[in-house]
Amino acid sequence: MSLRRLSTLVGAALLAASALTVAATPADAALPTPVTAATARSYLADLKVATENRTGYERSLFHTWITISGTCDTREYILKRDGTNVTTDASCKATAGTWKSVYDGATWTAASDLDIDHLVPLAEAWDSGASAWTAAQREAFANDVTRPQLLAVTDNVNQSKGDDDPAQWLPMASYQCTYVRAWVQVKHYYKLSVDTAEKAALTKVLGGC
Repeated sequence: MSLRRLSTLVGAALLAASALTVAATPADAALPTPVTAATARSYLADLKVATENRTGYERSLFHTWITISGTCDTREYILKRDGTNVTTDASCKATAGTWKSVYDGATWTAASDLDIDHLVPLAEAWDSGASAWTAAQREAFANDVTRPQLLAVTDNVNQSKGDDDPAQWLPMASYQCTYVRAWVQVKHYYKLSVDTAEKAALTKVLGGC
C-alpha cells in the first residue's frame, strides 16, 4: 500500500471517529429561541414597574402538567425536546436519554435527575400580575411550550433557584444573556410587571449581550 493511500485511509478514520464523538455529545436544552437583546431591551422599557404582592399564592392555582401531544404531558414533552437519543414507553415517560443542563453545564442520563423549570417562576408570575388571571390563563402559562418558558435542568439547581427573579438568581455566565432575553420576552407576552431590582438586574445583563 502506498504512503499516500495509507495517509488517506488514516485521515478518513480520524474524520469518522470525530463524527462519532460529535454525535455522542449531548445537545443543550432546546429552549425556543428568545428575542434578540435589542428587542428584549425594547420590551423591558415597556414593562410596568410595580411592587410585587404574593398574597393568596398557592402553586396549585397553576395546573401542571397537561397533555401536550398524544400521551405526552408537558414534562415528558420537554424532556423529549431537550434531550439527545431520548426513548419513551407507551405512556411517553422517558426511559433513556442524555440531557445537558444549561443552568450549570451538568450532563445527566436519568430523567429523574431533571426538573422542568418555569423560567419565570409561577410565584413570580403571581406576584407580577397572574393573581388577576383566570384558572385557564394560569394553566396556559404553566404549560407554555411555545414561548421560551420551560426547559429541563438539573433538579437541585432548579430547587436552588426557587421563585427568585434575576436580581436574586442567574444561571452560569455563558447562559445569562439567553436567560434574561427569555425572561423579558415571557413577561412582555403575558403583560407581567417587573420590580425595581429585577429591572436593574435585567438591564445590566442585557447591556452585555
